[in-house]
Amino acid sequence: MDLVVGLDAGGTSTRALVLGLDGARLGQGLAGGANPNSHPPDVAAAHIGEALAEALDGLDSRKVRSGVLGMAGASRMTDPAVLDLFQGAWERAGLHCPMRVITDCEAAFATGTSSADGTVLVAGTGSIAGRIAGHRMVGQSGGYGWLIGDDGSAFWLGREAVRATLKLLDLDAPLEGLATAVLTAAGARNRGQLITAVNAAAPIKLAQFAPLVSSAYHHGDPEALAIVASAARLLADTATAVREPSDTSPIVLVGSLIKTPVGTHLKQELLTRCNAPVIMATEGAAGAAWLAAVDVLGPDAPRPSRS
Repeated sequence: MDLVVGLDAGGTSTRALVLGLDGARLGQGLAGGANPNSHPPDVAAAHIGEALAEALDGLDSRKVRSGVLGMAGASRMTDPAVLDLFQGAWERAGLHCPMRVITDCEAAFATGTSSADGTVLVAGTGSIAGRIAGHRMVGQSGGYGWLIGDDGSAFWLGREAVRATLKLLDLDAPLEGLATAVLTAAGARNRGQLITAVNAAAPIKLAQFAPLVSSAYHHGDPEALAIVASAARLLADTATAVREPSDTSPIVLVGSLIKTPVGTHLKQELLTRCNAPVIMATEGAAGAAWLAAVDVLGPDAPRPSRS
């Protein structure tokens, strides 16, 4: 049986999926993040290779007819040195088909719908919205990276959790559940230790505090409630920035935050603002693999079977 392969390479993790041309799932792999903007390119490329090796284990890689790599930070592939690293990982995995690189937005949109046009919002470690036409991203909002953007993302949530904790410490106010959890996670007991611990780590590590916001939200922590509501509004702003008010095409939501309270608030926010279906998807690799199948079979390629 001929095969296709798709990958979803984000800032935190990389997932690979191998499909038969009938849509059957035949292999999958998981590795660390492979966004070359948030990881050294050689490390990012190595993670691509690890995910592919696990997904292709026991399969004949020579039968892979098409492969699509959906990735955050795809623009870095314009650097020949970075492209060579990823191409090398691709070939060492035994793949002889071309490596077609697309944005994580394009892969994510294809995960949620077979429609060729619409809007996708990726809310994971970072955040970005894309306007999709003919399965291609033709416009975008956000995606500026942690330093100057990524509003509403897991990075943003983690940073806001730390900032809220520091404000309470500055005021010598009673600490609620979120603040206590942040201090514990950082291994800190006071303001100075928290500042030192956070600044000593790589900036992307702030995303590790995001799950604490969701946990505290479920316990009614006021700081967490406010952070979640703000994140949803910011993400909705990012999505609507690439849409006309009259647009009724689907909106696909994907990323690690979609199954959290932020995702719930975000969906409701978009349904209130837009006259369009809002689809919550969770597996960008499936979209990339389906697009690889479309390259072989055309737009009627079977959708991937459920995992």
